Parts: sequence; C-alpha cells; structure tokens
Amino acid sequence: MLVLTRKCGQSIIINDEIKIMVVQVKGKQVRIGIQAPMSSKIFREEIYPGAEKKSALSDKPKEKEIPFSPMLAKAEDE
Repeated sequence: MLVLTRKCGQSIIINDEIKIMVVQVKGKQVRIGIQAPMSSKIFREEIYPGAEKKSALSDKPKEKEIPFSPMLAKAEDE
C-alpha cells in the first residue's frame, strides 16, 4: 500500500485520468473529491460487496461523471 500525506486542496493523480483531492479535514474526518471517467466504478469499501452484486444484475449502470470543481477545494483550515 502506498501511503501519501496531503494537505487540504492538494491532490493525487492515478493513471493520468483519476484525480483525488483532499477537500476538507475536520477532526478525524477527511472529505475527498474524486474526478474520474464515467467508466470508473467508485464505491465506499463498506458497501462494495452489495454494490457489486447489484451492478451485475442491472443492464445499464447508472454512473455519472461529476466534473472536478475548484470551489469544493475551498475548505476551512482547522
């Protein structure tokens, strides 16, 4: 596992097409923003097994690309 340290507003790029940005840090909670192609499936780990089964049953995946917004990066520093 690769472990990186990032500050609010900083990001990492994966395979030239996925951008993960730290949007807000509040106590022990971190809010991240993810910009990825529509073909990418992104799930929270705790719901992944159920989501995989549901996705396999559906004919059309209902995925939507959400463009990266610099406005999300403006977070309160704590």
